[in-house]
Amino acid sequence: MGRWRATAALLLNRSATTKTINSLLPIPNLISCLPKALHFSYPLSHRLFSAIPSRVSDYSNDIEYGPHDLAPNYILGRKEDEEFGKIPVKAYFLCTSIDLKRMQAENLCNVVPPISRSTNYIALRYCSFPTEITALGVKDCICSQYMVVFQYGSAVLFNIEDHEVESYLEIVRRHASGLLPEMRKDDYAIKEKPLLVEDMQGGADYIVLKTLDTDSIRIIGSVLGQSIALDYFVSQVDGMVEEFADINRAMEKTGTFTMDRKKLLQLVGKANSNLADVILKVGLFERSEIAWRDAKYAQIYEYLREEYEVTQRFGNLDFKLKFVEHNIHFLQEVIQNRRSDLLEWCIIFLLSIENIISIYEIVWG
Repeated sequence: MGRWRATAALLLNRSATTKTINSLLPIPNLISCLPKALHFSYPLSHRLFSAIPSRVSDYSNDIEYGPHDLAPNYILGRKEDEEFGKIPVKAYFLCTSIDLKRMQAENLCNVVPPISRSTNYIALRYCSFPTEITALGVKDCICSQYMVVFQYGSAVLFNIEDHEVESYLEIVRRHASGLLPEMRKDDYAIKEKPLLVEDMQGGADYIVLKTLDTDSIRIIGSVLGQSIALDYFVSQVDGMVEEFADINRAMEKTGTFTMDRKKLLQLVGKANSNLADVILKVGLFERSEIAWRDAKYAQIYEYLREEYEVTQRFGNLDFKLKFVEHNIHFLQEVIQNRRSDLLEWCIIFLLSIENIISIYEIVWG
């Protein structure tokens, strides 16, 4: 009889566990907000984010079974001295423009409500509810994944594994224009350490935060998005610098200049548009409203801008653009002088014809 009672108790435990699991499964509306490729992908390594500015915490429900007590014992929270692992952050620059209004309308259930008047970006949150069943009970972990998308073509992904990235980028591509033949990428990481004395601490390719919230995600995303976009514009200007270097080397060897006026004007337009995009579209010198309101976020903002050397890199970009501008001005003068020489020869030719006609009339008059 003892064995039958033990078996009955075990079956009852399994039944209670199943009910607990069913009660904790995600509702269909939340699942419908996930990308199709991720509906049934629940990696257990993901970290939890808070939807509001508050500490990010893990929720773990441990059910212990005793021989005479079948009631679950829920333990919420975690030990204060436990340090979170790294949260992966991936920044991509994949196009020159993104239609944020259309993207927001299509992904309305995932949009994080904006807290500022800025229309330069939107933040999207995707939630999954993985459940790990062990012999001792049920362990639940709510995983939040964030994507911050910027109008000028950057997308920054938080807590998203490599095999999931393409599904999220495909959401962006549906609303993108001017897709680049080669996408640019940068990796970063975040650690959360609640016992940290300061609000933040820097590390090698990662940042340690006392608390991680949506405002921190916005701040980090803005700097990483600007940095990866700046990489693209620097590469464009580097290409122009190299092109002018080739022209100068050819002039040094041959002593002539063969570029036509149309090609030169195209280079002028490209240089001016790159500078305008960096200043106006990317907003490299527009300070975040979140950083203005709270010194904690201002510290994160300034640290990341210094870490990524945003100001110094823009200074280098500006110097290269001035070099390009100087070359353009010089070559414009060369083309202008060449046209002046052509006009002078045309005038000489016409005067010669006029003189010949005059001599003919005098001789045969």
